[in-house]
Amino acid sequence: MPSMPDQPSELVLTESRTMRAQTADRVDVLDKVKALALLPDGVHATIDIVANFFETGTDAIESVIRRHREELSENGLRVLRGAERRAFLSANLTETKAPAITVFTRRAILNVGQLLAESEVARKVRTYLLEVEEKATAQQRSEAVEAIELAEARMRVLKVAEGIVDSAWLETKARVVAARALGEEPEVDPLDVPLYVPDFLKGKGLRRREIDSVQSWFGRRAAAIYKERTGEEIGKRQAELPNGTVRETKAWTVRHRPVFEETWDRYYAAAFPTQLGLGEAS
Repeated sequence: MPSMPDQPSELVLTESRTMRAQTADRVDVLDKVKALALLPDGVHATIDIVANFFETGTDAIESVIRRHREELSENGLRVLRGAERRAFLSANLTETKAPAITVFTRRAILNVGQLLAESEVARKVRTYLLEVEEKATAQQRSEAVEAIELAEARMRVLKVAEGIVDSAWLETKARVVAARALGEEPEVDPLDVPLYVPDFLKGKGLRRREIDSVQSWFGRRAAAIYKERTGEEIGKRQAELPNGTVRETKAWTVRHRPVFEETWDRYYAAAFPTQLGLGEAS
């Protein structure tokens, strides 16, 4: 029997959205396969331009859009109408009587190349993407080893901080460091997300000047209420300031929001009635 061609390997992109997502940023591949001529804005292309690039009919591109509109939209496909359409036509010196214009970004064009089965240019794009991905994977393995070693060093530093900073914050920080070293999105309990006094006060409608005036005492009063409730001091965490310095702050998280709400109700709600929709003229 004759050996099977290599083509099915590149077809993995047409079948796997996960694989397409992994290579979605490699828009540089388009120009390496074939010169891509965009509209005058240098950003967008029409269906006709995309069809010309992939050397296929516009009906093939429209078919891909119908079957994968959601995914293409996530990658930059847009349909322009009304004032947005008129502004686009003006900027790109094009004429059309169509009430709507479908436009692609480079990322959306690459996405079409991942999906378009009956196009030699699209096949070359997919093959090139898989080759780039394979090379990148080897390099990423080396980088991952270095990242993990760095993460281990950072976690050793965090370990030293035990007893000095809040243990829950320390555990969350360690998980974030480890996940990022592996190139993964850290999984953090939503209740462990940091809660900051200025953000809480802003959510209550206070202006910047009012927040600056209130936040220090708000934090002290919240800490007192927390101790009143639990018999313990609120933990601390290390916060890096914009100027690069590090200072200790209270380790408030979303799970402590009831303490913030009680502090607000007890000391500030009456002082800022309009922030809650109270005291306004009916």
